[in-house]
Amino acid sequence: MKIDPDSSVDLSIQIASAIRDAIIDGTLPVDERLPSEQELCEHFSVSRSSVREALKRLGAQSLIRTQRGATGGAFVNRLTYAAAHGQQITTSTLLLSMNEVSFSTACEARYALESACARLAAQRRTADHVATMRAEAYKQAQPGLTDEAFCASDVAFHRALVDAADNDVMSYQLAGAVEAMQPLMNMITFSARSRERIVALHNDIATALDDQDADKICELLNELSSYTNSLAESVFAERDALRGQ
Repeated sequence: MKIDPDSSVDLSIQIASAIRDAIIDGTLPVDERLPSEQELCEHFSVSRSSVREALKRLGAQSLIRTQRGATGGAFVNRLTYAAAHGQQITTSTLLLSMNEVSFSTACEARYALESACARLAAQRRTADHVATMRAEAYKQAQPGLTDEAFCASDVAFHRALVDAADNDVMSYQLAGAVEAMQPLMNMITFSARSRERIVALHNDIATALDDQDADKICELLNELSSYTNSLAESVFAERDALRGQ
């Protein structure tokens, strides 16, 4: 593990990157105890504060865990897709909220990823997945449902479709699309959308899933994508017009 003391990059970031690379390439295997803080200080020729900051960064990424006591220290974590799920949501939410990704790009990615899992979902769906989607669509059709509750139900509906694919890797990748991108899309478009149209599309998607018709699911998702983008365009145009007054 090496760092460049002459680099303009913060030492703690370099140390964290060096340790992360050692974890990824297997030099530091899962459950392996990392060298002590003092040993890391000597290895990298840095101060203890730089090492501690590096370890904090690695801990925040769930790459290491710390244990107290005589046999304690920092250990390489056994990372799972389930454990990384929340981090994926947080990162995607930050990228979108900070305008690092445009609405159209996020929308395109979300529905492309969801369509990609539709074929597996059509093959592997269970009665429970279909029932969950129908229940959420029914909830969305109820008069008096708040915007917040509608948005939460919208996320639950699409999460059930993703879960039907029964693939941990796809579920992880779609966490950023469904639990992060979708709520932010809802925040932008809720004032302009037709709930009736969305509920109708959701009911048709649930029926297509029940029929194991992957092509129909993708067709309906494409329609939902086009509708979502058109809503956003109208909302943004209205905002621009108000700013121009």
